[in-house]
Amino acid sequence: MAIFKILVLLLLGFSCFCQAQLSPTFYDQSCPNALSTIRSSIRTAISRERRIAASLIRLHFHDCFVNGCDASVMLVATPTMESERDAVPNFQSARGFEVIEQAKSAVERVCPGVVSCADIIAVAARDASEYVGGPKYAVKVGRRDSTAAFRAIADSGDLPSFRASLDELSDLFLRKGLNTRDLVALSGAHTLGQAQCVTFKERLYDNSSDIDAGFSSTRKRRCPVNGGDTNLAPLDLVTPNSFDNNYYRNLMQKKGLLASDQVLFGAGASTDSIVSEYSRNPSRFASDFGAAMIKMGDIQTLTGSAGQIRRICTAVN
Repeated sequence: MAIFKILVLLLLGFSCFCQAQLSPTFYDQSCPNALSTIRSSIRTAISRERRIAASLIRLHFHDCFVNGCDASVMLVATPTMESERDAVPNFQSARGFEVIEQAKSAVERVCPGVVSCADIIAVAARDASEYVGGPKYAVKVGRRDSTAAFRAIADSGDLPSFRASLDELSDLFLRKGLNTRDLVALSGAHTLGQAQCVTFKERLYDNSSDIDAGFSSTRKRRCPVNGGDTNLAPLDLVTPNSFDNNYYRNLMQKKGLLASDQVLFGAGASTDSIVSEYSRNPSRFASDFGAAMIKMGDIQTLTGSAGQIRRICTAVN
């Protein structure tokens, strides 16, 4: 009898463990139209402003790297809680919050109280990538939302600096369970989007040997030495609104906009071979990017009875 009870407990524990795992089919029974509803909402948003695709991919990254993929980045400040939105890496640069909220509202009309904001962020990043030419990969869902935000963590180095060295980037990604290939693949998201001049101006004017002179001269037109810090410049001058492998070709020509991009190639960097491979093989880049996004989406997720399913993404229930 004692053995039987132990066996039952083990089976129950195994069952709970399985149910708590993320899966692409998590909502198949509870909300079968969840993913298509999110997809429709995201595609509508990008059709209105193509730049928002890059913002949604970045939002997923900034959510996952700060205490896990739990939609904590969505929470607005309250008298008792600081918001991650106000952390230095996010302040007046993170975007796409309203797009996630719109998608959440659409899903709530179909399946109230079922789909988490954390999952919507993850699915939105995939749908955004696909819409502008990137890979379509199977997003695992089943995350739950945090009941707090973590501004102190966001400000403490868990989000990479635009000045970060390769060693600093590698160490940070390793702490998140991501390897060097994941780092190089995920950095390829900078094939899209724009950056404020303040994030790369130093690089233009410090006479560095790791930047192409003509490229630097062109970028200075939008970023004068005095002023213009909030002016925007495309990360990829050639195809700024298309998901492709041009980012890696840029790096090989010393045309990476951010210092934290260019450190991936040059001066015998350990990542040179991966950058070179992706520059030649767009299919391999696309495949690795999708795999790395799935892997990133597993960072410190809340599942089972942990956290909650928020009614709106910007506030705890």
